[in-house]
Amino acid sequence: MWFEILPSFGIITAVLSVPGFALYGLHKLTLDNAYRRNTDERWERIMYTRDMRLTGNPYKCNGLESIPDK
Repeated sequence: MWFEILPSFGIITAVLSVPGFALYGLHKLTLDNAYRRNTDERWERIMYTRDMRLTGNPYKCNGLESIPDK
């Protein structure tokens, strides 16, 4: 019957979801942030280097207090 494929479907779905959860935990462990920063676009690379230059850590939220006064 059609319901005999449900266990196989569940196993395949669980195995394919493991890398996503593993990367979430790995990024949380190493970067202290659960989400990877996307640098595919030029604007995102500029913002990444700007945050790295201003605060030293591009993964923490930066506000106006992170910009030095002149």
